[in-house]
Amino acid sequence: MTFSALVLAGTRPGGDPLAGAEGAAHKALIEIEGRSLLERVVSSLKGSGAARIGVSCDHPEVMKLAKELGAEVLPTGQGPSESAAIAFEELGTPLVVTTADHALLEGGWITQLVSDTPADADVGVMLAHRADIEAHMPGTRRTYLNFADGAWSGCNLFYLATPRSRAAIESWKAVEADRKRPWRIVRRLGLASLMSYALGRLTLAQGIETLGRRLGVEARLVRAENGLAAVDVDKPQDLADIRGYLARKPG
Repeated sequence: MTFSALVLAGTRPGGDPLAGAEGAAHKALIEIEGRSLLERVVSSLKGSGAARIGVSCDHPEVMKLAKELGAEVLPTGQGPSESAAIAFEELGTPLVVTTADHALLEGGWITQLVSDTPADADVGVMLAHRADIEAHMPGTRRTYLNFADGAWSGCNLFYLATPRSRAAIESWKAVEADRKRPWRIVRRLGLASLMSYALGRLTLAQGIETLGRRLGVEARLVRAENGLAAVDVDKPQDLADIRGYLARKPG
């Protein structure tokens, strides 16, 4: 299936401390094994067969690099969700959305996201199970969501399959606005689902499907076949873990 891809690479307010520690002008320009994070991500998207690749960025050096890599430079919004909404209007659907700090991103993960999202779904969300993550990178520190079927971590990989997925972006905006009022976020699941979650009966797939339907879309979980899909670059230890992994990787 032909699809486009979006890389979120906006500038963090006040700058990114990790970029400063690495001596880079922007997080997307941090290098691993001689290649910037942005180059690694765009290269994987090309390998997955993305027809168009847009990079949402506002830093001059990132914009320059994006053009050199053959990607389209798209404007940013006030936050990731607004940037995604702008790109949605430009690139349309189907659209894969990821981030510039996805250092280990592989084309096969993107292909899996697209192919494993059911044909009747509007949105596919990739997450990795804790067991799969730790099997590939023991000791890595991730943020986990605990459900009846175990602990899961997000992969920063989303598939907006149909025009109706625009509703998911609108909800994303609301979640960003309510990030300091978590009770408003969890309320979106509805009382019955919240009770199931509290009692340890709600699986992640059920939670995603329930939330999607409350938003007016069909959303589905795509379990990452490779747990490394959940490993991005948020802190110095992440960089150390990724560099160590690549140094040990055969070939």
